[in-house]
Amino acid sequence: MADSAGKTVPASPLLETKLYIPKWRLGLVSRPRLIERLDQGIDRKLTLVSAPPGFGKTTLLAEWLAATPASDRPGAWVSLDQSDNDPALFWAYFISALQTVQSGVGENALSQLRSPQPPPIEALLGTLLNDITTISHDFVLVLDDYHVIDAQPVHEALAFLLDHLPPQMSLVIASRADPPLPLVRLRGRGELAELRAADLRFTADEAAAFLNDVMGLDLSSGDVAALETRTEGWIVGLQLAAISMQGREDVTGFIGAFAGDDRYIVDYLVEEVLQRQPERVRSFLLQTSILDRLSGPLCDAVTGQGDGKRMLEALERGNLFVVPLDDTRQWYRYHHLFGDVLQAHSMEEQPDRVPTLHRRASEWYEHNGLPADAVRHALAAQDFERAAGLVEQAARSMVARGEVTTLLAWLEAL
Repeated sequence: MADSAGKTVPASPLLETKLYIPKWRLGLVSRPRLIERLDQGIDRKLTLVSAPPGFGKTTLLAEWLAATPASDRPGAWVSLDQSDNDPALFWAYFISALQTVQSGVGENALSQLRSPQPPPIEALLGTLLNDITTISHDFVLVLDDYHVIDAQPVHEALAFLLDHLPPQMSLVIASRADPPLPLVRLRGRGELAELRAADLRFTADEAAAFLNDVMGLDLSSGDVAALETRTEGWIVGLQLAAISMQGREDVTGFIGAFAGDDRYIVDYLVEEVLQRQPERVRSFLLQTSILDRLSGPLCDAVTGQGDGKRMLEALERGNLFVVPLDDTRQWYRYHHLFGDVLQAHSMEEQPDRVPTLHRRASEWYEHNGLPADAVRHALAAQDFERAAGLVEQAARSMVARGEVTTLLAWLEAL
């Protein structure tokens, strides 16, 4: 690929972890009734898994893909974040995910996308759709956390792709809210399968298996029923409750002591969880809550300590809402809801320290060749001089790659 002066422009660095299918661990509560629902929807163009945070959308889809051998029906995955509101980045990740199913597919469209003067999106998608038709087997592509996408050009382009989707491809979207896609039209044509919060909530039997088998409690059927009723089968609510109950003698009294809507329960239980952690763990959680993704070296850079990898492993063992992003346990993320609460507590307890944490993250990302994340954290730190320098370094190659939306957003933030 060449820029307007004829020079080669390197491809924008993509985070491979965003393409990893989350690992479904043995020992979690299997959900065959929902796996069957997903299997039944495989011949639809779109499967929408839409529910508030904490209903197990990502875990369910990971189990579903793990339950089907890749040789029978390959699966591809993109974990979306705010940066993917740039159409150039969104489609770069989309095509890169397709290439995990069949090497080389979409390469022509990817080259057009990265050209100094990319064609209209409909023409680019036409090229991509023609490539998809060459895939000889059925496959699934999951777009996780689609609720972070608010760019209308991305929605419109995805709607165009759905209208012309080849029969061998099925798209799955997991989102906290219904996306602005032509759902009514797809539903009317029988081309949409849906799973909602009412479908995802734990049944009484699933709640019992989770609380007693997975979380290691020994609750009576009455206690399980009371907790399942109060949380309305909300999985994260049950997980938070289980962590708070560990080591308590009066479990029945604890279960009966809280009630209210979901937000109240979350605030109450998260406060209980945080207060019961050793100070070293609590400090680590609050400091690293600024990060979308966690690795040992990145956490070390942010906290100034040297035990990031061990801490992440300990948090995973303790069921403290860290999700592994790869099989080798190099990268993790916090459960989104838990991360949101940690960030709120961090801002409340140490507002003067947060900019320093973002600045450290920015430096780490810069040194590791990920300028977009470096700029994002520099802006979050309100270190505009640093952000401006990073933008200046990246601007030429970004324009050549067509990532103008992101560049303009950075310039506006400055």
